[in-house]
Amino acid sequence: MRFGKTILSAMVAGIAALALFMAPAIAQPTIKIAYTGQLSGPAAQVGDAEIKQMQYIIDLMNAKGGALGRKLELVPFDNKSQPADALIALKNATDQNISFIVNCGASNVSAALIDGVNKHNERNPGNRIIYLNCGGVATELTNDLCSFWHFRFDLNVTQKVEAMVKALPKTVTKVYLLNQDYLFGQSVQRDVKIFLAKNRPDVQVVGDELIPLLKVQDFSPYITKIKASGAQALLTGNWGPDMNLLIKAGLSMGIDISYYTFYAHLAGGASAIGPDGDGKVFAVMAFGENVPSDIGNTEAEAWTSGFRANNNFDFIGATVFRSTIEHLVAAINKAGSLDAFKVASAMEDHRMKDFLGFDNWMRADDHQLQSAYYVGAFQRGVKYDSEKTGLGWKTATIIKSDEVVQPTSCKMRRPRN
Repeated sequence: MRFGKTILSAMVAGIAALALFMAPAIAQPTIKIAYTGQLSGPAAQVGDAEIKQMQYIIDLMNAKGGALGRKLELVPFDNKSQPADALIALKNATDQNISFIVNCGASNVSAALIDGVNKHNERNPGNRIIYLNCGGVATELTNDLCSFWHFRFDLNVTQKVEAMVKALPKTVTKVYLLNQDYLFGQSVQRDVKIFLAKNRPDVQVVGDELIPLLKVQDFSPYITKIKASGAQALLTGNWGPDMNLLIKAGLSMGIDISYYTFYAHLAGGASAIGPDGDGKVFAVMAFGENVPSDIGNTEAEAWTSGFRANNNFDFIGATVFRSTIEHLVAAINKAGSLDAFKVASAMEDHRMKDFLGFDNWMRADDHQLQSAYYVGAFQRGVKYDSEKTGLGWKTATIIKSDEVVQPTSCKMRRPRN
């Protein structure tokens, strides 16, 4: 009997020792990050490209240790570019006790998410969530609609418009404005006029139209009007099919203008533009794959070539998407917690250098990231072409973060804890 007890004790001790030995190898639960984007519908190509870029960044962060020693996990939800569906995604995320939700889509979706997050957090102080915005750029979102729970990692419309206006050559004196009829497009329409009056009073707006969002299939009537106006340049905030079909129509009809855009470099843009767009299309962008080569940055060059090894489209979201996750990881580690209030507090005024070596920081006043930006020209003769067209985005201008800092009207309401 004593022998049996001895064996049993030895077995128990052995199992306990084995458990202690294996404990470090047992995976910690992941830190989930909800991603809601346009994964179906007319803008699905953009959403699919976004999620592949975001996953590439998540994988990089995990290779560096994740946050709090735990890996990050991206949990996708389709919002079909619709505010109502984005709110369903938010509900699904909070039901799973996910503390962070990312969206890089339209500003009307962003506005709905800000409101939804505010209401959820007020009703559920024990299950709060932070909204990380890497795409909805209507200036109002970090002004009158600013929220403690909302952080924006892309420049707002006002900042982008100032960069666009600064990029206009002196030879351009007549411009046509064409934008989508919703919060973002209306913001572009308003701010272009403001900055033209401020910086380029010699420029005349010879046409100004708003179009229904993602509804127009034939842009030839608009191109006919643009041609008749005598415009030398078209300034547009259009994205997705509204961007691609517009430029495709203009090039096919042979209109002699330059296109100044925010989103011609998104997925599908290069294919729609094609070789006829050589030297005619410009994009205000957070990153272009030829930027690393243009400024001689080896880390970013390795990043770009690594992404291109498995993807045949531009990594246009590199700095915005990467800043989103890097600021979040730094804030989680600083807070030592996943508590939304502690992480949000840690993210305020966080400063870092992006992987191109430029300063960026999360302004505490309005939760608007201040970062460097670029104007790219679509042309031949670049290292990385876009979508196998033989043309790509060459850096025309680098705009430092302090060159487009704008005042804010945000009156931040901060919770006590």
